[in-house]
Amino acid sequence: MLLLQLLGTFSWREVLHHPWRSAAAVVAIMLGVALAFAVHLINASALSEFSSAVRSVNGQPDLELRASSGNLDENLYARVAQHPSIEVASPVLEVSTYELTADGQKQAIKVVGIDVLVAAQMSPALLPMPGGSQRTSANTSGAASAASSDVATGAAPSTAASGDSRFNFFLPNSVYLNAAANKLNRLSPQNPSSQDPSTPIIVNVLTGLRTAQLTARGSVAAGGGPLAVMDIAAAQDMFGLQGQITRIDLRLAAGSDKATVLRELAMPANVQAQAPGDAEQRISNLSRAYRVNMTVLALVALFTGAFLVFSVLSLSVAKRAQQMALLGVLGLAARQRLQLVLLEAAALGVAGSVLGLLLGTALAALALQLLGGDLGGGYFAGSAPTLQWAGWAAGVYGALGVAAAMVGAWWPAHAARSLPLAQTLKGLGTAARRGRGVWLALLLVAAGAGLTLTPPVFGIPLGAYAAVALLLVGGIGLLPPLVALAYDRIAPLVATRALPMLAIERARRVRETAAVAVSGVVAALSLAVALTVMVASFRNSVMQWLDVVLPAPLYVRTAGSSAAGQVINFSSAQVQTISALPGVARVAGIRTVALQLDPAQPSVVLVARPIDNPGKDLPLVGNPVPPEASVPADALPLYVSEAMVDLYNARPGHIFKLNMPVTQVNTAQPAIKLIVNPSFYVAGVWRDYARQFGAIAIDRATYVRITGDAQVNDLSVWPRSDSTAQDVQDSIRSYMRSQFAATNPPVDINKLVEFASAQEIRALSLKIFDRSFAVTYWLQGVAIAIGLFGVAASFSAQVLARRKEFGLLAHLGLTRRQILQVVASEGAAWTAIGSVAGCALGLLVSGILVHVVNPQSFHWTMDLTVPWLRLALLCFSVIAAGTVTAWLAGRAAAGQDAVLAVKEDW
Repeated sequence: MLLLQLLGTFSWREVLHHPWRSAAAVVAIMLGVALAFAVHLINASALSEFSSAVRSVNGQPDLELRASSGNLDENLYARVAQHPSIEVASPVLEVSTYELTADGQKQAIKVVGIDVLVAAQMSPALLPMPGGSQRTSANTSGAASAASSDVATGAAPSTAASGDSRFNFFLPNSVYLNAAANKLNRLSPQNPSSQDPSTPIIVNVLTGLRTAQLTARGSVAAGGGPLAVMDIAAAQDMFGLQGQITRIDLRLAAGSDKATVLRELAMPANVQAQAPGDAEQRISNLSRAYRVNMTVLALVALFTGAFLVFSVLSLSVAKRAQQMALLGVLGLAARQRLQLVLLEAAALGVAGSVLGLLLGTALAALALQLLGGDLGGGYFAGSAPTLQWAGWAAGVYGALGVAAAMVGAWWPAHAARSLPLAQTLKGLGTAARRGRGVWLALLLVAAGAGLTLTPPVFGIPLGAYAAVALLLVGGIGLLPPLVALAYDRIAPLVATRALPMLAIERARRVRETAAVAVSGVVAALSLAVALTVMVASFRNSVMQWLDVVLPAPLYVRTAGSSAAGQVINFSSAQVQTISALPGVARVAGIRTVALQLDPAQPSVVLVARPIDNPGKDLPLVGNPVPPEASVPADALPLYVSEAMVDLYNARPGHIFKLNMPVTQVNTAQPAIKLIVNPSFYVAGVWRDYARQFGAIAIDRATYVRITGDAQVNDLSVWPRSDSTAQDVQDSIRSYMRSQFAATNPPVDINKLVEFASAQEIRALSLKIFDRSFAVTYWLQGVAIAIGLFGVAASFSAQVLARRKEFGLLAHLGLTRRQILQVVASEGAAWTAIGSVAGCALGLLVSGILVHVVNPQSFHWTMDLTVPWLRLALLCFSVIAAGTVTAWLAGRAAAGQDAVLAVKEDW
């Protein structure tokens, strides 16, 4: 009770006298909490929205049968549906493609083909509701129930009041849109339905390099991104996927055992049985490392905020030392003085945390509205989730803010507890105690080094993060002996120069005080150096990677994602025609296919591209590896990305099991003899900064012989010596335009096919990279500003404690300017040692970020690049700023108060 009363009187008066100091500490805590909490809210909202959409589209089957790559043979459905332990089997065809809206935009959309007669029992959210594009949410559930009832009796969906035929769903050009797709088309100003809601929506979707015109005749209740539902047979015909389905949803009879049913079904090797929640788990795993690293980066502001609290309270304790000593004389125990300072810190932490939670909520809501749930990682592109606020998360991040403030207050609180009461009451200040924690600091550094060798926990480099924290704390703990080591050697060099001697001797003899003063600079500068080196290393490695993966001057793409590339691609005939166009010297095709190797992991991307010289055509890590002796002689080589080694134990030289389905797209080329049941071995490991969860590269000619799939998604084009890339681009565009001259509605080729030069792709990639890491520069500035504020606060505290010292120097003949020079020289000496220590610690931390955090988080490596000139400028800037800061903080030392302070003891 006494401490609370002192907090409301004694402590509150200090806040009123110097509100800006307390406000700065509160703002630092607020920013750290706000950034971290906003990242959590955005990711949690996006994950919740994605999970809800998956559940509405997939329904709630007991099992899902999917192919590890490509689609299933629909003949499998007939065999599965007849099994006596399977109550319902629902075939589904899912196709990711693009819609060409009426205003000329290309928007991603998913087309789902269902058998409406059985889907009602498995996925009621996909049931068609005729004329329902304008239904309210209250009517939606009723319409779905009615449609479900009709289908359960074997009838087609009932006729709505609008008069649509009950059999419209089975028409080849009929689709039913969800709310996101309806909104997409209704908001298109060129669409007739935007002017007259009763006008049917016309949906133009891409299939191959052509458009199919569909008519929206109603809606579905499924959530998520733009979705169109149609009859499965019509979808197969429209996308040229006759005889293929994406998955089979199964509901087992009561009492049936899943393992027994799967064993009796004897599924082919490329068929996987997945649980309904596997898709949600995969997307959670996909974004986990990204969101954790974003959160850690946001907490950097909170970490530096702890040093600002330390600086503010150090100054406050130094200024109120005589008052606290008087409280001690009046009966306030040393432990109570410590608790009082900790209570002050807790108050600052609570204020900062509450404001941070409010700001973080506002930032998250704004980001979700303007940017969706993407956060720059590309994991939730196209989604616009609603904010999902959680009280437990607010409590956790609020507690982090309070904890950071309490940690920052620990040293000042101990200083308040250790005040020598009589000496402090006389205004003699406190002598700095020699530190006894050198061995503890060395132990922390050694423990940090050991933690860098620990494996990740659930894909998160927790050991590496702990190593960074221990390294920073241990490094700061080693500052006193470092100060002594440096200035013991410098002192003889300035022994004959009075002013430098005073500054150096001060640093030597109060080394613990110097270490405390520059600890904020060391922490801030080490983080700034680490982020600078890490970003420079990553950027340089990406530039080298782009040089290898972009060998051609011109690139032509049909789809922006591998999922859409399933149906939007160049045929082999189109590739041959483009190869023969005027000005084209050579064309190389690239095919990308998604492989589901593990139901719990995101898909792996198979890249089929010409590989004549692996060391030149791929950014290999090391050299190609020959097969082990146990590898069969006819095994085919493939090249895996670094993620494959970590996630799937794809060891170079060893066999790698890979099920490659044979497709039916190449029936026009019977001359190709397919390779049956091929075996593979890992011939090398390559860097892939585009796909975090694994990629496999295989020679395209080999891929065509295995699968029969001669289509390609991307074209690499080399112009002839007498032609330019622009000439070739114009030639290809003219050819493609001629292919769609009679298309109704007219097709804009620029929306179907994307052209880009290697320089444009490189520039765009680096622009995206720089934009993604722009926040790190802001955090560096915040961290260094907080560190310099700590220097200012520490020097201000020292000035208050050393008024008599400076007054005595004035009586001995030093002018005001010379006293300021002494103080500025001390600032230069202290921040110089802090800059050296911060730069050294930053380089060590950058090594952990580059060689441990990135490989464990994102499964790729990079070459360490140290931008020495940039680091030198950063260190010199800190020293200059520290010198000026100390000079400004010491101006009071040369005032009349310092001269008069000498009289206090007389």
